[in-house]
Amino acid sequence: MDVLIIAMNRNALPMPVMPIGACMVAEAAERAGHDVRVLDLMFKEEPLAAVREEILRQPPEVIGISLRNIDNNDMRRTAFYIEDLPPLMAEIRRRTSAPVVLGGAALTVMPREIMEAAGVDIAVLGDGEVVFPGLLARISSGQRADDLPGVAVRINGSITRTDCVRAGFSNDFLAPDYRRWVHAASYLSQMATVPVQTKLGCAFQCVYCTYRKIEGGSYRFSDPEQVSEAVASLVRSGFRDIEFVDSVFNAPYDHAMKVCGALARRPHGARLQSLELNPAHFDDELLRAMKSAGFVAMGLTAESASDRVLTALRKGFTSDQVHRAAETVRRHPIPCLWIFMLGGPGETQQTVQETIRFAKTAVRPSDAVFFNIGVRIYPGTELEVIARREGVLPVATDKMLAPVFYVAPGLDAEWIGQQVKAAMARNLHFINGDSIGFSHLPMIHRIAYGLGARPPLWRHTRMVRRGLRMMGMDV
Repeated sequence: MDVLIIAMNRNALPMPVMPIGACMVAEAAERAGHDVRVLDLMFKEEPLAAVREEILRQPPEVIGISLRNIDNNDMRRTAFYIEDLPPLMAEIRRRTSAPVVLGGAALTVMPREIMEAAGVDIAVLGDGEVVFPGLLARISSGQRADDLPGVAVRINGSITRTDCVRAGFSNDFLAPDYRRWVHAASYLSQMATVPVQTKLGCAFQCVYCTYRKIEGGSYRFSDPEQVSEAVASLVRSGFRDIEFVDSVFNAPYDHAMKVCGALARRPHGARLQSLELNPAHFDDELLRAMKSAGFVAMGLTAESASDRVLTALRKGFTSDQVHRAAETVRRHPIPCLWIFMLGGPGETQQTVQETIRFAKTAVRPSDAVFFNIGVRIYPGTELEVIARREGVLPVATDKMLAPVFYVAPGLDAEWIGQQVKAAMARNLHFINGDSIGFSHLPMIHRIAYGLGARPPLWRHTRMVRRGLRMMGMDV
């Protein structure tokens, strides 16, 4: 069949993300014998016109829409991406009656609500590279798909679904041929990295997170040698800046060490990073292994430096481990981005100040600190239960598609923002949601890339903020 896959994501802040899921699904469908092309809307000035032209140029028999995120998880500068679905579907329906299949990580979080918002009749849940080829086989033969594992289907106006498909890790799609599917040069000029996963699934119990719903609660591991080969293959294709996008890179610890060992044994020439490291599985041995593997940057998702908040979030580590992680970071040359989330369950004015004080005193000035305010509440998470128990979530579960956020009772988001702003004024390596939503950031990326800088740009946070201040922009 002739298959058109539309990668919907157009959020280029803080930098554009290559559509790994859409590219994996495209390659899987092609290997199953179909003629596949990807329309990536990331850099299209007129996305609906681009869709119209692509359909008219070569009418597809099936259209897949890949939806990466529901929203941007930013309480202060909220962007709701589902709003783009109805006009996209209207444009498609004006041009073709071909079946439209919805997929992507976002869909697994709220499949019925997103299908209703989009007006589509069929969706893929779970591992799209496994489910989508099977679904195409059903469509091409005119068979029903409502019993196919990993799909949701509308029948007689009612949406029914089967269980998500979560197969073993597929090493075949570790490194899709991105240059075939997307305009790679545009991504690279915007400081984008190439995403690679070393495993799927997450065993942590964080109260707000949807990873377990999307990927499952049991780990599915890649072959570390295959990861090493995938990295080398990407470098041969001209991609040197590669990011491991596992839910948590260093958990389980042993798997991360095996991946680092396989990479260290191969002279690949890549610049590696991961922004998803956990203080609970973090020591000198890991950082030495990461340095040998080729890591040039890392991120620690500490979320808080307060035991009260860490316990309420069910992070699985303590403030002592956060402090020990900071001591470990200082002993190694890899730049680190610290990520904190203020306003969650258990947060008070005292705990906010405790976390900010930690960032001021324990984080190296050469590193960067990002503060997010408020927590997105997704249905089915423990945070939804907490918010309803505390009386701060009056919205019904099936109405939570539009973003709703949690801030601990007794705390004012505006006050938290003022505390962060005050800290940023004296600490130029601190950034917040306004920083990564800065409208001139794509231009800064292009200039930095042209001058020879390479990802991640946050390594140069102090210099960039200082330069913007000199230009009268306190971002």
